[in-house]
Amino acid sequence: MHNNNFKIGVNTEIGTLRKLLVHSPDSGLGKVVPSKAQDWLFEDIVHLDTIRKHEYDYYIKLLMYFLDPAKIKGKLNEIDAEENKRGFFKPNHPAFHNSEHVIEIQNLLADVLADDSIRKKLTAAVCAIEGCTYNLQLKLTNTNPKELAEIFISGSMADDTMIFAPIPNLIFTRDVGTTINNHILLNKPAKKARVRETMLMRYIFFNHPFFAAYRNNILEIPDPTQHFLRPGDEPAFRTTLEGGDVMMVSKNHVLIGVSERTSEEGANEAIRLLFENNVVEKVTVVKIPAKRDYMHLDTVFTQVKRDTWVILHSIAHSPKYNELEPINFLKEPEKLETTTAIQFHKDKPGQPKYFEHVEALLNDISQNDLGSPTPAKIIYSGNNVFPYDSREQWTDSCNLLALKEGVVVGYDRNDKTVEAFKANGFDIVNVKDLVADLESGKVSPETLTDTLILMPSAELSRARGGFHCMSLPILRDDI
Repeated sequence: MHNNNFKIGVNTEIGTLRKLLVHSPDSGLGKVVPSKAQDWLFEDIVHLDTIRKHEYDYYIKLLMYFLDPAKIKGKLNEIDAEENKRGFFKPNHPAFHNSEHVIEIQNLLADVLADDSIRKKLTAAVCAIEGCTYNLQLKLTNTNPKELAEIFISGSMADDTMIFAPIPNLIFTRDVGTTINNHILLNKPAKKARVRETMLMRYIFFNHPFFAAYRNNILEIPDPTQHFLRPGDEPAFRTTLEGGDVMMVSKNHVLIGVSERTSEEGANEAIRLLFENNVVEKVTVVKIPAKRDYMHLDTVFTQVKRDTWVILHSIAHSPKYNELEPINFLKEPEKLETTTAIQFHKDKPGQPKYFEHVEALLNDISQNDLGSPTPAKIIYSGNNVFPYDSREQWTDSCNLLALKEGVVVGYDRNDKTVEAFKANGFDIVNVKDLVADLESGKVSPETLTDTLILMPSAELSRARGGFHCMSLPILRDDI
């Protein structure tokens, strides 16, 4: 499946989605143990079969109707029959969709592993970071590429023996990199749990024929000079950056969150790379409290339309700063839970622009970057009612994926946020009904407008990420 006309290019969060990278839940997700859940960045353990058959499966079907309808439309009944018989939502099944628009990372990995020299190098690299024996390394080197791709991702051999930890976070493909115009900025993870997936992705981006024309457009963030001479294992000044903290909001403008997972050093290096390579003209850094609840920028707000955003109110408006309050003298300023937005412009070094709050920034993007004639409309998580605002943000009410402008995908459990969407004129549709209507032709992706598509979420939401996290767009239309 190698296509020389393969294009990448993303310059907004909301242009009609044409290609994205996904990873279907693999067996490793079903092997997260409670004692390791937090180390592997999970808050809970999930039921794999439910996720595969009753949740993620709808996501893939929905994406196929929007991005690659020829492979699904008119075939839903036979696909369902096949699934009931054998379950073919797994990448290693011969009847898997193998789309060049809804692109499965495991397949890309199998493609690059088919090259002998790459297979040897990558196996040696994985075995080095996982501390495997030399004999195991030889055995893996001689494994069939499709099977080996699955082993590298799930951590288990074909007979289900675990040989190293799974990488359960790979379903959150957003975090491995971000498409910025026709460049790809690779991540640099903050946690050890994500080191292997980052390396696998690096090999894919640099070696897969899909990305051959873009090899010189892949941006990697280096470690600080001579960091190895500094004391401590995980020093505070490490450059870390995860894709969930990077948003391409308009042709010349990128947002970077400084968060629990992305450091100031990481943001600084990314700005340097983006400006030196003339990728964008301005970068706005949004500093959010480094808390597990917030994790990444895209867990606290995402864009819905040119003039509409969904956000957690406490991030949109930090508590008002009163310099006479004793607490401000008692605590260092950075310990106060505030969110700040600072914009850097390539042509105006040393003259950053400060926004009084995040909402002002979102309004500036809507009106000045995207040409919205009216001020930005803000939809609040949980309809801005305590405690539903923070409860629903925890289950990803602010983490929506736009399939096209105004048509977004989110979880069905965030009832108050759904009410807020309704109040703002959005149609609410359940994915099961929508898939049936797309199949029958009653609805078409082209005519759908201002719609929140609700996805089943009992198990997926335990993994702590929504559909923005579960997608890495690599091609969107201009808006």
